Amino acid sequence: MPGAHHVEHSSAYMKGKYMNMDMWIRALKAARASAQVSQEKLGAMINYSPSTIAAIETGRRRPTMDFATDTDEALGTGGLLAELLESANREKSPAWFAPWRRTEERANVLRTFESSIIPGILQTEDYARAIISAGGLHGPDEVARLVAARLDRQVLLTGERPKRFIAVIDEFALRRLIGGREVARAQLAHLRDLGGQPNISLHVIPADAGAYPGIAGGFVLATLPEGDVVVYLENAAAGQPVDRPDMVDMMQRKWDAVLGAAMPEHISLAMIEKLAGEL
Repeated sequence: MPGAHHVEHSSAYMKGKYMNMDMWIRALKAARASAQVSQEKLGAMINYSPSTIAAIETGRRRPTMDFATDTDEALGTGGLLAELLESANREKSPAWFAPWRRTEERANVLRTFESSIIPGILQTEDYARAIISAGGLHGPDEVARLVAARLDRQVLLTGERPKRFIAVIDEFALRRLIGGREVARAQLAHLRDLGGQPNISLHVIPADAGAYPGIAGGFVLATLPEGDVVVYLENAAAGQPVDRPDMVDMMQRKWDAVLGAAMPEHISLAMIEKLAGEL
């Protein structure tokens, strides 16, 4: 049976404490290689397009359990891929975020909107800790790990090859006292400093702007090197990458609306400076 001898070899992936999507993708690629099945042939075997297989293997699209079970059957991997995916879904770290993290890393341009808090990639350590620890939903070790993961993402903006980054933030998010006055003041100062970087543009929607499309929730648009745009939608439980053309088109129109409602960059930075001074 094609790929069957790979099952024992890949069981090593299950020996660690946690399973992540990087390991799952490696297992899929190894299973294909063992069975000598190309992306095109696998797509034909399980009725998926080769572009979908490629997107899954590069982390741009998260595999479904149906995809995993169909691939197990096609490659004769004895349920390995389904088992590994189930493990990833139970992992303590937010497995749903892994595909988006890879999209962020590949993107040339990131555009983000937030109406209630400072975007995660712009947060200070203390601000992030106050957000993540709110309500006592995570223990101290988990809070520390999640804060570190959030701060690690900032290399996308400040590393050797920083991304072009444009953020639109509602004034109410700037005024919310997350973590107390000192933490909020430091967060605003951090925003002011980031806004001075040539690759970063910050815009504020004033409180008197009234209703505008997108006000109900934050989102991110990532423009990939080939020109494709992927959307990241946030909710109270998780985040969801979306690349359906109709959804991407709608969210790009929402982006145009929120950017249109925002103040110019220099006025926005002046407001951030003023609010920091008032705390």
